[in-house]
Amino acid sequence: MFTGIIEELGKVSSLKRSESGARITIAAPLVSSDAAEGDSIAVNGVCLTALEIGGGGFSSDVSEETLRRSTLGSLTKDSRVNLERSVTPSTRLGGHIVQGHVDGTGTFAGAEAEGDFWTVRIGFPKEMSRYFVYKGSVAVEGISLTIARLEKDHFEIAVIPKTWELTNLSTLKEGDRVNLEADVIAKYVERLVGEAIDH
Repeated sequence: MFTGIIEELGKVSSLKRSESGARITIAAPLVSSDAAEGDSIAVNGVCLTALEIGGGGFSSDVSEETLRRSTLGSLTKDSRVNLERSVTPSTRLGGHIVQGHVDGTGTFAGAEAEGDFWTVRIGFPKEMSRYFVYKGSVAVEGISLTIARLEKDHFEIAVIPKTWELTNLSTLKEGDRVNLEADVIAKYVERLVGEAIDH
């Protein structure tokens, strides 16, 4: 489990594809400093298992399913990625509950500067619209964010200077895909209400 508070902006040092997936290696001095093999690290909001830790980075195996469902399949050498270690019992929950299970991908629709702050627009697929609410939580590229404006096919988020500086939001170009994870509470509510109606 994660909080959506990004700890480090890492860099992909290699990505080797195979028939069944890929091996990704990420330069990440901070998050790898106390990592042990088998630890979970969120990469752009996707929960991966750290392997071969050392030299200021770590590697992870990524399945073909994950490459298809998320933006990890479009990463290349030197891509910048948002990184977060999994929570511990003493961690402050500064964001919201983020599982690292990407529900789908959206589209970066642009960003406008307003002083030191940024308003970012994210387009989303129709099937995810039911999970989003005004002032609700959403994870974009693994970043815990609050929906400041909600339309039928996109939402806007207000990004503080620190988040703009420490994440890959500032590197995105219009039309780029982004990983989206809806608030898990919304998904549980949907399931429970559906079960109640069926009975």
